[in-house]
Amino acid sequence: MRKRFSGNPGGAPNRTPDRATNRAADLAGRGFAAVFRAIKAVRPSRPIHPRGISLVGELNLTGAVGRAAAGLPAASGIAWLDDAGTRQVRGRFSRSVGLPESLPDILGLALRASGASGATGAGDIPDVGDSADVGDVLFASTGWGVPGRFVLLPKLDIATARFTTLMPYKGANGPVLLGLRTLSLPGRATGRADTGGNFRESLRTGDWTLALHYATPAGRWVQAGVLHLRAAAQDAGHPDSTETASADAGGGDTAIRFDPLKHPLPGAGTYPWARRLRERSYQAARRPAPRVSGDPHPAGLKAAHPATPRQGSADERNTMSTVTQVFNSPASAVWKVIADGWLYSGWVVGASRIRSVDAHWPEVGALLHHSVGAWPLLINDSTKVTAADPGRQLELIARGWPIGEAKVVITLEELGEQCRVTMSEDAVRGPGLAVPKALRDPIITVRNRETLQRLELMAAGGAGAQTNAD
Repeated sequence: MRKRFSGNPGGAPNRTPDRATNRAADLAGRGFAAVFRAIKAVRPSRPIHPRGISLVGELNLTGAVGRAAAGLPAASGIAWLDDAGTRQVRGRFSRSVGLPESLPDILGLALRASGASGATGAGDIPDVGDSADVGDVLFASTGWGVPGRFVLLPKLDIATARFTTLMPYKGANGPVLLGLRTLSLPGRATGRADTGGNFRESLRTGDWTLALHYATPAGRWVQAGVLHLRAAAQDAGHPDSTETASADAGGGDTAIRFDPLKHPLPGAGTYPWARRLRERSYQAARRPAPRVSGDPHPAGLKAAHPATPRQGSADERNTMSTVTQVFNSPASAVWKVIADGWLYSGWVVGASRIRSVDAHWPEVGALLHHSVGAWPLLINDSTKVTAADPGRQLELIARGWPIGEAKVVITLEELGEQCRVTMSEDAVRGPGLAVPKALRDPIITVRNRETLQRLELMAAGGAGAQTNAD
């Protein structure tokens, strides 16, 4: 059988991938896409890397001439790497699976860099556009040696994490991997790789500095430049203020979707097998998510109808698990407990502690930052008010990723010295939706019956009264 080769400027022949390789990659790509579609059914916005930190910065490349002067291999075979200069960068740091931040996870760092040096600021980099002069690169935490550089590796410590592109680019001289390793962290960083705590906060006060390397698949790493990253200016809200990964950049995350197939690095080609492996998964991940039944009104109750409580349709109420109990306390006493966010761990089953409460709780948009679970397996997340009619009704979206999100509606009806309290709840996002409704409804019902019993005891005891009197 005659072998087919393609020449290249470096003189080293590259064998054209045969049909068997492409077919295997295509089959694997279909399998990955099916997995992405299944995850997207319960995590509609971003099936993986659900929460992230929006970043900006600069990449200083030494170029082929600079590397040669330092006694390093000069040409990488990728024009973008071999031209010296400063590239402006946008980025996103995230945890792939979305596990609790006390546990290791596969870390991701997506970069969008200007294609040419000399840009005056990160704002010059277009967010979208097929013809934009930008290149996207996706890094994931892996090993650094061989074969570790091709194996995804969960990490908890950002300082020791190593990132690679996992799959090689097609350079003029053959396949080229890119890699990153941390040189220094902001002074306030503890080193834990989180997207909603210390690491995120520290990036507002200092730079995360990394060394950019390249290598052949089995070769040694060669440093090609230094990358400086910091939190984007719009990332100035509360760490838990991003409600979904698709929220606009003002919430702390970014709406940019990084795609190395759509925005390749100048001079860096893609092998056909790599494209077949990735393309269908990218398409599945980027398919628009349908609006989930039970999503909160985007502007909140007060913004849309200041004087009219939102009762919801009969169909909506019937789809939620609902528990009702008559309290031997007036509605005003019950509302005092509900209006004190610091008391929620005392009556909401599953809430183990309250970390902070927005000053304007329980107004629309206010956040309550809680922990769910039992020590040491605690999940830190938040609950947001999506609609409110003081003294009568409160609508919440309670988050507890990676378990998911639930919509909760608490309604109070005056009965003289008594009141009727109704609590409706159901999952609206995440793995909880994968549990058949016939199974999850009884679980929610039993838990919320206990929740209402605790709420009645606290109301009868006058809890929250002193706080509200102040």
